[in-house]
Parts: sequence; structure tokens; C-alpha cells
Amino acid sequence: MQSNTQAEAPASKKMLWAGYILSILPVLALLMSASMKFVRPPSLSEGFAHLGLPVNLALGLGILELACTIVYVIPRTSMLGAILLTGYLGGATCTHLRVGDSYFPAILLGVMVWGGLFLREPRLRALIPLRRCPGQ
Repeated sequence: MQSNTQAEAPASKKMLWAGYILSILPVLALLMSASMKFVRPPSLSEGFAHLGLPVNLALGLGILELACTIVYVIPRTSMLGAILLTGYLGGATCTHLRVGDSYFPAILLGVMVWGGLFLREPRLRALIPLRRCPGQ
């Protein structure tokens, strides 16, 4: 049995850099979003009212968002963090769908979270091997 398959092979430097860049973009967006929930500018109250949420949920949502993001940033727990962020962003998508707002940003962040992790994490590539079709 061969233990070092193509899916388990370490990533090239280009793949790692692309993964880190793709991962840092949603991390920065989520950190900014969480910090806005802590600072509570007037626009936050308006946004929560538009979404039909009480503004007193802002602190709890900010803590949850920050915690999930931190778990994602730590290399040993990054897959758990991606799973947690998927749930968080799924809730955000549902909330925006409910009021008729654009839900594309939340979905894009989720795709970037998993895409960046896929490029930099050989364990994930081993679980989800992308292969070329025969004859290509």
C-alpha cells in the first residue's frame, strides 16, 4: 500500500501562498465585522433593525464570530474553524435571504474559507481529491 498518494502530497509554494492569500481575505472581513459588533456604531443599530434582530445580540454574535475566526486561523484547528464558520455564514445567508438582501457576500466568504484551506491543507485534499477526467 502506497502511503504517499498525490492527494496527500505537500502543497507547492505557489499553492500555499495562494491558500494563505485566499484565507486571509475572509479572516480580515470577519475580524472587521466582529469589531464593528463590539464598537456598535450607529449604523450597526440600523442594520440590525433592518434584519429584524435586536441590537443586544451584537455582542454575542461578535464573540461567536471572533471565536470561530480564531479557531480557523490556528493551523491545528483550521478545519474545525472552517466548519464553524460555515455554520455562522449559513446563518448570515439565511438572515439576508429572509429580508430580501443580497446573500452573495456570505456565500463568497464561505467559498473563500474552504478554498484557501483546500489549497494549504493536505489533509483536506486527501479527503476531497480533485482528479482529472480520464483522457485529459
